Amino acid sequence: MSKKLIFVDIDGTLTSAGSNVPPESALNAIRKAQANGHKVFLCTGRNLDMLSPLLKYGFDGIVGSAGGYVQCEEEVIYDMPMTSEQRDVALDLLHKNGVFCTIEAKDGSYGDDDLSAFLDDMGNEGNSEIQRWRKALAENLNIVPMKDYDGRPVYKVVIMCREMGQLDECRKALEDQFNFCMQEVKEHSCINGELINRAFDKGRGVERVCEHYGMSLEDTIGFGDSMNDLEMMEKVNISVAMDNGAEAIKKISTMVTDSVEEDGLAKAFEKLGLC
Repeated sequence: MSKKLIFVDIDGTLTSAGSNVPPESALNAIRKAQANGHKVFLCTGRNLDMLSPLLKYGFDGIVGSAGGYVQCEEEVIYDMPMTSEQRDVALDLLHKNGVFCTIEAKDGSYGDDDLSAFLDDMGNEGNSEIQRWRKALAENLNIVPMKDYDGRPVYKVVIMCREMGQLDECRKALEDQFNFCMQEVKEHSCINGELINRAFDKGRGVERVCEHYGMSLEDTIGFGDSMNDLEMMEKVNISVAMDNGAEAIKKISTMVTDSVEEDGLAKAFEKLGLC
Protein backbone atom coordinates (compact mmCIF):
# COMPACT_ATOMS: atom_id res chain seq x y z
CA MET A 1 0.00 0.00 0.00
CA SER A 2 1.20 3.55 -0.76
CA LYS A 3 2.00 5.73 2.24
CA LYS A 4 -1.03 7.51 3.68
CA LEU A 5 -1.72 10.64 5.69
CA ILE A 6 -4.26 9.64 8.36
CA PHE A 7 -6.34 12.24 10.23
CA VAL A 8 -8.04 11.25 13.48
CA ASP A 9 -10.56 13.27 15.48
CA ILE A 10 -10.27 12.96 19.27
CA ASP A 11 -13.59 13.15 21.12
CA GLY A 12 -15.93 10.33 20.13
CA THR A 13 -13.36 8.92 17.67
CA LEU A 14 -9.95 8.31 19.19
CA THR A 15 -11.26 8.50 22.77
CA SER A 16 -14.56 8.50 24.58
CA ALA A 17 -15.84 12.06 24.69
CA GLY A 18 -13.81 14.19 27.09
CA SER A 19 -11.22 11.50 27.76
CA ASN A 20 -7.49 11.79 27.18
CA VAL A 21 -6.83 8.04 27.20
CA PRO A 22 -7.33 6.17 23.90
CA PRO A 23 -8.14 2.45 23.97
CA GLU A 24 -5.01 0.32 23.82
CA SER A 25 -6.35 -1.22 20.62
CA ALA A 26 -6.34 2.20 18.94
CA LEU A 27 -2.82 2.99 20.10
CA ASN A 28 -1.54 -0.35 18.86
CA ALA A 29 -3.16 0.18 15.46
CA ILE A 30 -1.70 3.68 15.15
CA ARG A 31 1.80 2.51 16.09
CA LYS A 32 1.64 -0.34 13.56
CA ALA A 33 0.43 2.06 10.87
CA GLN A 34 3.32 4.42 11.61
CA ALA A 35 5.75 1.48 11.49
CA ASN A 36 4.36 0.77 8.01
CA GLY A 37 5.32 4.29 6.93
CA HIS A 38 1.99 6.07 7.32
CA LYS A 39 1.72 9.40 9.17
CA VAL A 40 -1.03 9.90 11.74
CA PHE A 41 -2.33 13.34 12.72
CA LEU A 42 -4.72 14.50 15.41
CA CYS A 43 -7.47 16.47 13.63
CA THR A 44 -9.59 18.08 16.30
CA GLY A 45 -11.65 21.03 17.43
CA ARG A 46 -9.60 21.07 20.63
CA ASN A 47 -7.04 23.80 21.09
CA LEU A 48 -3.39 23.00 21.72
CA ASP A 49 -3.85 23.14 25.49
CA MET A 50 -6.72 20.63 25.53
CA LEU A 51 -5.13 18.21 23.08
CA SER A 52 -1.65 18.33 24.64
CA PRO A 53 -2.23 15.33 27.00
CA LEU A 54 -2.44 13.14 23.88
CA LEU A 55 0.88 14.25 22.38
CA LYS A 56 2.79 11.73 24.50
CA TYR A 57 1.41 9.00 22.24
CA GLY A 58 3.66 10.11 19.40
CA PHE A 59 1.47 11.56 16.67
CA ASP A 60 3.11 12.97 13.55
CA GLY A 61 1.34 16.30 13.74
CA ILE A 62 -1.74 18.31 14.64
CA VAL A 63 -4.66 19.94 12.91
CA GLY A 64 -5.98 21.76 15.97
CA SER A 65 -8.60 24.43 16.75
CA ALA A 66 -10.74 23.03 13.89
CA GLY A 67 -7.98 23.84 11.40
CA GLY A 68 -6.83 27.17 12.81
CA TYR A 69 -3.52 25.72 14.02
CA VAL A 70 -1.60 23.15 11.97
CA GLN A 71 1.69 21.55 12.95
CA CYS A 72 3.67 18.93 11.01
CA GLU A 73 6.06 17.21 13.39
CA GLU A 74 7.90 20.17 15.01
CA GLU A 75 7.03 22.78 12.36
CA VAL A 76 3.98 25.06 12.67
CA ILE A 77 2.71 25.57 9.11
CA TYR A 78 -0.50 27.53 9.83
CA ASP A 79 -1.59 29.73 12.73
CA MET A 80 -4.71 31.90 12.33
CA PRO A 81 -6.47 33.31 15.43
CA MET A 82 -9.46 35.60 14.95
CA THR A 83 -8.97 39.36 15.14
CA SER A 84 -9.73 41.25 18.34
CA GLU A 85 -12.63 42.97 16.58
CA GLN A 86 -14.15 39.65 15.47
CA ARG A 87 -13.83 38.25 18.99
CA ASP A 88 -15.40 41.32 20.62
CA VAL A 89 -18.33 41.55 18.20
CA ALA A 90 -19.10 37.84 18.62
CA LEU A 91 -18.97 37.87 22.40
CA ASP A 92 -20.99 41.10 22.72
CA LEU A 93 -23.83 39.82 20.51
CA LEU A 94 -23.86 36.29 21.91
CA HIS A 95 -23.90 37.44 25.53
CA LYS A 96 -26.57 40.02 24.70
CA ASN A 97 -28.78 37.14 23.54
CA GLY A 98 -28.13 34.88 26.54
CA VAL A 99 -25.78 32.46 24.77
CA PHE A 100 -23.19 30.66 26.90
CA CYS A 101 -19.69 31.01 25.45
CA THR A 102 -16.28 29.46 25.87
CA ILE A 103 -13.42 31.08 24.00
CA GLU A 104 -10.40 29.01 23.07
CA ALA A 105 -6.90 30.45 22.87
CA LYS A 106 -3.93 28.29 21.92
CA ASP A 107 -2.90 27.76 25.52
CA GLY A 108 -6.09 28.17 27.49
CA SER A 109 -9.91 28.26 27.47
CA TYR A 110 -12.22 30.73 29.20
CA GLY A 111 -15.85 29.95 30.03
CA ASP A 112 -18.88 31.90 31.16
CA ASP A 113 -20.09 31.59 34.73
CA ASP A 114 -22.85 29.04 35.39
CA LEU A 115 -22.06 27.01 32.26
CA SER A 116 -21.68 23.88 34.38
CA ALA A 117 -25.17 24.36 35.88
CA PHE A 118 -26.60 24.91 32.41
CA LEU A 119 -25.08 21.67 31.14
CA ASP A 120 -26.36 19.74 34.13
CA ASP A 121 -29.91 20.47 32.94
CA MET A 122 -29.23 19.14 29.46
CA GLY A 123 -29.40 15.60 28.10
CA ASN A 124 -27.38 15.07 24.89
CA GLU A 125 -26.02 11.67 25.85
CA GLY A 126 -25.18 11.04 22.19
CA ASN A 127 -23.49 14.40 21.57
CA SER A 128 -19.72 14.04 21.95
CA GLU A 129 -19.08 17.79 22.11
CA ILE A 130 -21.51 18.34 25.00
CA GLN A 131 -20.06 15.33 26.81
CA ARG A 132 -16.55 16.68 26.34
CA TRP A 133 -17.43 20.03 27.86
CA ARG A 134 -19.33 18.50 30.74
CA LYS A 135 -16.35 16.30 31.57
CA ALA A 136 -13.86 19.13 31.11
CA LEU A 137 -15.78 21.37 33.49
CA ALA A 138 -16.24 18.59 36.04
CA GLU A 139 -12.51 17.86 36.07
CA ASN A 140 -11.44 21.52 35.88
CA LEU A 141 -9.35 20.93 32.76
CA ASN A 142 -7.87 24.42 32.47
CA ILE A 143 -11.17 26.18 31.72
CA VAL A 144 -10.65 29.55 33.38
CA PRO A 145 -13.54 31.91 34.27
CA MET A 146 -14.26 34.44 31.51
CA LYS A 147 -13.59 37.31 33.92
CA ASP A 148 -9.93 36.26 33.98
CA TYR A 149 -9.47 36.41 30.19
CA ASP A 150 -6.39 38.51 29.46
CA GLY A 151 -6.80 39.36 25.78
CA ARG A 152 -4.61 36.65 24.26
CA PRO A 153 -5.48 35.56 20.68
CA VAL A 154 -8.61 33.40 20.34
CA TYR A 155 -9.20 30.80 17.63
CA LYS A 156 -12.87 29.95 18.05
CA VAL A 157 -15.93 30.42 20.23
CA VAL A 158 -17.94 27.46 21.53
CA ILE A 159 -21.62 28.34 21.91
CA MET A 160 -24.47 26.75 23.88
CA CYS A 161 -28.06 27.92 24.19
CA ARG A 162 -31.65 26.71 24.39
CA GLU A 163 -33.09 28.15 21.16
CA MET A 164 -31.56 28.63 17.72
CA GLY A 165 -33.12 32.10 17.53
CA GLN A 166 -30.66 33.30 20.17
CA LEU A 167 -27.98 33.16 17.45
CA ASP A 168 -29.85 35.22 14.83
CA GLU A 169 -28.32 38.61 15.63
CA CYS A 170 -24.80 37.24 15.74
CA ARG A 171 -25.36 35.35 12.47
CA LYS A 172 -26.41 38.55 10.71
CA ALA A 173 -23.24 40.29 11.86
CA LEU A 174 -20.69 37.50 11.39
CA GLU A 175 -21.95 34.69 9.16
CA ASP A 176 -20.00 36.11 6.21
CA GLN A 177 -16.80 35.63 8.23
CA PHE A 178 -17.64 32.61 10.41
CA ASN A 179 -19.25 29.24 9.88
CA PHE A 180 -21.76 28.52 12.65
CA CYS A 181 -21.00 24.80 12.94
CA MET A 182 -23.91 23.35 14.91
CA GLN A 183 -24.08 19.81 16.28
CA GLU A 184 -26.97 17.41 15.81
CA VAL A 185 -29.24 17.56 18.85
CA LYS A 186 -32.35 15.81 20.05
CA GLU A 187 -35.58 17.76 20.39
CA HIS A 188 -35.69 20.01 23.48
CA SER A 189 -31.96 19.53 24.08
CA CYS A 190 -29.11 21.98 24.34
CA ILE A 191 -28.19 23.69 21.08
CA ASN A 192 -24.43 23.75 20.76
CA GLY A 193 -21.77 24.42 18.20
CA GLU A 194 -18.79 26.55 17.30
CA LEU A 195 -18.00 29.76 15.46
CA ILE A 196 -15.22 28.73 13.08
CA ASN A 197 -13.41 31.29 10.94
CA ARG A 198 -14.20 30.79 7.25
CA ALA A 199 -10.45 31.20 6.58
CA PHE A 200 -9.97 27.61 7.78
CA ASP A 201 -11.60 24.29 8.66
CA LYS A 202 -10.43 20.73 9.21
CA GLY A 203 -10.65 20.01 5.48
CA ARG A 204 -8.31 22.85 4.59
CA GLY A 205 -6.06 21.69 7.40
CA VAL A 206 -5.83 18.34 5.59
CA GLU A 207 -4.95 20.19 2.38
CA ARG A 208 -2.20 22.16 4.12
CA VAL A 209 -0.64 18.97 5.48
CA CYS A 210 -0.73 17.40 2.01
CA GLU A 211 0.96 20.46 0.51
CA HIS A 212 3.63 20.39 3.22
CA TYR A 213 4.55 16.79 2.41
CA GLY A 214 4.03 17.09 -1.34
CA MET A 215 1.35 14.39 -1.22
CA SER A 216 -2.04 14.04 -2.90
CA LEU A 217 -5.49 14.07 -1.33
CA GLU A 218 -5.82 10.61 -2.87
CA ASP A 219 -3.47 9.43 -0.11
CA THR A 220 -5.61 10.72 2.79
CA ILE A 221 -7.90 8.92 5.24
CA GLY A 222 -10.02 10.64 7.88
CA PHE A 223 -11.79 9.36 11.00
CA GLY A 224 -14.54 11.39 12.70
CA ASP A 225 -17.92 11.45 14.41
CA SER A 226 -19.38 14.96 14.72
CA MET A 227 -20.42 17.89 12.55
CA ASN A 228 -17.14 19.74 13.02
CA ASP A 229 -15.56 16.82 11.16
CA LEU A 230 -17.70 17.43 8.07
CA GLU A 231 -15.14 19.33 5.98
CA MET A 232 -12.43 16.81 6.83
CA MET A 233 -14.69 13.91 5.85
CA GLU A 234 -15.61 15.60 2.58
CA LYS A 235 -12.00 16.39 1.73
CA VAL A 236 -10.19 13.11 2.42
CA ASN A 237 -10.17 10.27 -0.10
CA ILE A 238 -11.47 7.69 2.40
CA SER A 239 -13.72 8.84 5.25
CA VAL A 240 -14.51 6.59 8.21
CA ALA A 241 -17.36 7.48 10.58
CA MET A 242 -17.74 6.04 14.05
CA ASP A 243 -21.00 4.23 14.77
CA ASN A 244 -21.51 6.53 17.77
CA GLY A 245 -21.36 9.56 15.45
CA ALA A 246 -23.84 11.98 13.93
CA GLU A 247 -26.15 10.48 11.30
CA ALA A 248 -25.23 13.22 8.84
CA ILE A 249 -21.56 12.25 9.10
CA LYS A 250 -22.29 8.55 8.68
CA LYS A 251 -24.36 9.23 5.55
CA ILE A 252 -21.53 10.98 3.69
CA SER A 253 -18.71 8.66 4.80
CA THR A 254 -17.00 5.95 2.78
CA MET A 255 -17.53 3.47 5.60
CA VAL A 256 -18.84 3.23 9.16
CA THR A 257 -16.89 1.39 11.83
CA ASP A 258 -17.85 0.33 15.36
CA SER A 259 -18.02 2.86 18.18
CA VAL A 260 -14.95 4.13 19.98
CA GLU A 261 -15.85 1.93 22.98
CA GLU A 262 -16.00 -1.14 20.74
CA ASP A 263 -12.50 -0.71 19.26
CA GLY A 264 -13.88 0.85 16.09
CA LEU A 265 -10.70 2.73 15.21
CA ALA A 266 -8.50 -0.38 15.39
CA LYS A 267 -11.00 -2.43 13.39
CA ALA A 268 -11.07 0.18 10.62
CA PHE A 269 -7.26 0.48 10.51
CA GLU A 270 -7.08 -3.29 10.05
CA LYS A 271 -9.85 -3.37 7.42
CA LEU A 272 -8.09 -0.66 5.42
CA GLY A 273 -4.77 -2.49 5.56
CA LEU A 274 -3.00 0.24 7.51
CA CYS A 275 -1.67 -2.02 10.23
